[in-house]
Amino acid sequence: MLTLASKLKRDEGVKTGRAPGGPSDSSHRVSIRDRLLIKEVAELEANLPSTCKASFPDENKLHHFQLAVSPDEGYYQSGKFQFEINVPEAYNMVPPKVKCQTRIWHPNIAETGEICLSLLREHSIDGTGWAPTRTLKDVVWGLNSLFTDLLNFDDPLNIDAAEHHLRDKETRQDLQEVLISMDGFLWSLQS
Repeated sequence: MLTLASKLKRDEGVKTGRAPGGPSDSSHRVSIRDRLLIKEVAELEANLPSTCKASFPDENKLHHFQLAVSPDEGYYQSGKFQFEINVPEAYNMVPPKVKCQTRIWHPNIAETGEICLSLLREHSIDGTGWAPTRTLKDVVWGLNSLFTDLLNFDDPLNIDAAEHHLRDKETRQDLQEVLISMDGFLWSLQS
């Protein structure tokens, strides 16, 4: 996967007439973003959640990739949700831009694909927003968690979806209570 790293070294050697790893020519600079992404993509691939799959349409452009999330539990179990991730040139001072490509009814994802995830906020009042110490791995794990434990009903992006989820949750709890009481009733009939 790290073809960009080898390409950068090869290009540096070709342009300068030097072997890769030798003194660099100041006219050929690799962006800080690209240098960070080489390391972060390797770390991401080694620590990708089992429910996620990252794909790079152009292996020489690590700053643009797709992420597929397929939750194996919860409300969205068995779904497959596609995200497009673009890493701006000013990365890691600013967060990646993420958009959901799959239409989904979710409290933290708008029908247009915008995502409400605190770590993607450039400026956050609560201190949980983007910081230069965060990495692509944090973004991927955060997106994955939107389908399990990070459903936010207190400050939803899609208010209608949040209300629907809360109504559904109450209905599921009522049904569960009925089934539990029926199970006790059936148990008492069998004894």
